[in-house]
Amino acid sequence: MLNTLDLRGGTRLARELRDVVPRAEFDLDAVLEQVRPIVADVAARGEQAAQEWSEKLDGVRAPTLRVPQMVLDSALESLPPDVRDALLEAIRRVRIVHEQQVRQDSSVSVAPGGTVSESWIPVARVGLYVPGGRAVYPSSVVMNVVPAQIAGVESIAVVSPPQKDNDGWPHPTILAACSLLGITEVYSVGGAQAIALLAHGTVEIEPVNLVTGPGNMWVTAAKRLLKGRIGIDSEAGPTEIAILADDSANPAFVAADLISQAEHDVVAASVLVTDSPELASAVQEQLVAQVRLTKHSERVTTALTGSQSAIVLVDDLDQAIAVVDAYAAEHLEIHTRDAAVVARRVKNAGAIFIGDYSPVSLGDYAAGSNHVLPTGGCACHSSGLSVQTFLRGVHYVEYSKSALAEIASTVTTLANAEDLPGHAAAVEIRFP
Repeated sequence: MLNTLDLRGGTRLARELRDVVPRAEFDLDAVLEQVRPIVADVAARGEQAAQEWSEKLDGVRAPTLRVPQMVLDSALESLPPDVRDALLEAIRRVRIVHEQQVRQDSSVSVAPGGTVSESWIPVARVGLYVPGGRAVYPSSVVMNVVPAQIAGVESIAVVSPPQKDNDGWPHPTILAACSLLGITEVYSVGGAQAIALLAHGTVEIEPVNLVTGPGNMWVTAAKRLLKGRIGIDSEAGPTEIAILADDSANPAFVAADLISQAEHDVVAASVLVTDSPELASAVQEQLVAQVRLTKHSERVTTALTGSQSAIVLVDDLDQAIAVVDAYAAEHLEIHTRDAAVVARRVKNAGAIFIGDYSPVSLGDYAAGSNHVLPTGGCACHSSGLSVQTFLRGVHYVEYSKSALAEIASTVTTLANAEDLPGHAAAVEIRFP
């Protein structure tokens, strides 16, 4: 079911491995040109344009753009008790983890009379995007809202696509999750038009400073187009899982975890890196057996047989680590002997799941970690969503006259070395 890529006896150099493991095709530049007129129209005509684009692209128009409080209340009231309990437990665990991410203000004395302090200030207003395509993602409400609240963001707006089967409102489970978290500003709009609406605002909707949350190519293209006017968390691409495994791995577990990510999308990537041909063969057999039984078998099959998914055969553990570091997966599972030790040798991954009983599904919902993670190899330089995403570090510089006098010659020397005499003069004028 999975294509096989045999790297045994091949390169171990990061610069050569980076493009060896295939990825899903993701031509964001082409989508940008389709998104540009949508963004421009929403900027010019606001809510009316957003509604028209939703009707044109999604085939549904919300009764009103903002979801009324009674609709939010009704969604929470009708939420099945077991789902409510599961969401509350997920919220509790995510809060525990993210509360440890809060940065402390600091102040340091550089010289007598000279201090530099740093304060962490929350972004004033944020827009949180919750997808609503092939699946329902109340978990994304939790993963976006909780760190924003812990950071101290005072104004939070959630957007999610309207649903034909829900009278034009977002899915009721998404609305219920918003209610559980105390979010009352929710808009029934998705796609590029949602990002444009958040960025430009209207008479009734205050524009945001930052937009976070995963979405499809049109959402990502809109985020790229509007970056600068708004801050963004990342440019999310198709989801991906890499599994590093040796001959001690359980092939049924490995297959199930590959399937779990393939279930998201036909372009989702599922990659197994192993030095055991026997495990590779056993996983292939398990995939055939398990895919047949899974609900979304057609979607899963398309993803697993796509060029973005593969079994990668390597010589040994060292080469396997080199491959997964070069790939820098959104999700990386370690199924090896001494898995915890091996995990600490990996440098590049959005999140690392260690051992037989830490599947990615756990992180998607209730491990306490965040599931909004860098994709497309960006884990080599970027982190997942966190409290830090919603905070800005601001320096406060305070020098006395004597402290400035003590360092003045250094400042003027460097200013003149850069041929910026005005910079030097701004110090010299203080000491005639």
